[in-house]
Amino acid sequence: MVVRKWGLMMIGLSAVLWLGGCEGLSVSKLKPGKAVTSVPAATKSSSESADPAIPYEVEVIATGLQVPWEIDFAPDGRIFFTERGGTLRVMDHGQPTAEPVFSFAGAIYKEGEAGLLGFALDPNFSQSHSIYVYHSYMDGNQPKNRVVRLIESGGKARLDKVLLDGLPASPIHDGGRVKFGPDGMLYITNGDASDPISAQNVDKLAGKILRIRPDGTVPQDNPFPGSPVYSLGHRNPQGLAWHPVTKQLYSSEHGQTAHDEINRIQPGANYGWPLLQGDETEVKPADRAKLGPGPLVRPIIHSKDETWAPSGMTFVTKGPWAGSLLVATLRGVQVLHMELTEDGNAVKTVESLFKNELGRIRDVVEAPDGSLYLLTNNRDGRGTPAPEDDRIIRLKPKF
Repeated sequence: MVVRKWGLMMIGLSAVLWLGGCEGLSVSKLKPGKAVTSVPAATKSSSESADPAIPYEVEVIATGLQVPWEIDFAPDGRIFFTERGGTLRVMDHGQPTAEPVFSFAGAIYKEGEAGLLGFALDPNFSQSHSIYVYHSYMDGNQPKNRVVRLIESGGKARLDKVLLDGLPASPIHDGGRVKFGPDGMLYITNGDASDPISAQNVDKLAGKILRIRPDGTVPQDNPFPGSPVYSLGHRNPQGLAWHPVTKQLYSSEHGQTAHDEINRIQPGANYGWPLLQGDETEVKPADRAKLGPGPLVRPIIHSKDETWAPSGMTFVTKGPWAGSLLVATLRGVQVLHMELTEDGNAVKTVESLFKNELGRIRDVVEAPDGSLYLLTNNRDGRGTPAPEDDRIIRLKPKF
């Protein structure tokens, strides 16, 4: 039986604010945010969703998976997902097929957090059959990450084109999320790959959110001419989601010893790592020469003294939670349910879902029918697997 708990927690909140002036050396003039207290539920709910506070029926739809990392939904009803060890798989008529759609097994670097990570189906998948995939590989003795395009036909795929190559890689901090934005562009997260200060160097792709066209070329309206860099100063961003009304981009990011962040992403902005994190407000004088370009931006919320390890996230567009932001967490072993202010610059409330019930949760995604899908990652080397792990879990709206 799948059970869900809501917990009470105190979280440091900081509004997204911009600093004027050249290079933005300090955000000390910005006002600190308020603490947010989540609203606890009075009872538990079972997989039958007896608790009226949970407007979803919860069901396990796949078990025995090997670290599923990303999931996406084809117009014909098929559900595609990646496993970090190197396989792109599909569920057809409710069951995972025995053979993968594509296997990177012969060309995958899978130490630590690296491997086959995010992917996205083309928004026009029914015509193009294109799949955009992020994976780690070895280039001689050097691990790297890249984004490739596959073409699918009849449940099998072939490699079509390498779109973005030579992204820094490491056993930790590989980022790996791939999403299409409302503008039709492809957005990619890359972590600092164990080289923190590279996140401040706009000429390096580590510690960045990147933006390219579906053919791999750089859009002319990117903030740094000729560069795929969209924002900088990130430690390990693993989630991307666009507000359904404002179309504003948000990202989740792993901090160092807590200080996990949810950021409102602005083109060309600098999110501070490794010189600032969480609610820190001023770059040390000795570090000012290391600061990259762009105005410094603070997170809309950060975890302060608690570690979330946030990964995938989604804005809910349909059903009872429409407008809410859901964030999957790994070490936090929960899904965070956030309500943003009307302007999107701060978080009003945070509720904890599934705390300590499912283990490490890599991703939460909304399907076209309004159902929500969770991916557990208890076999990623840092969890305690249950006999049926890893799992795909569906939350189906009750009304």
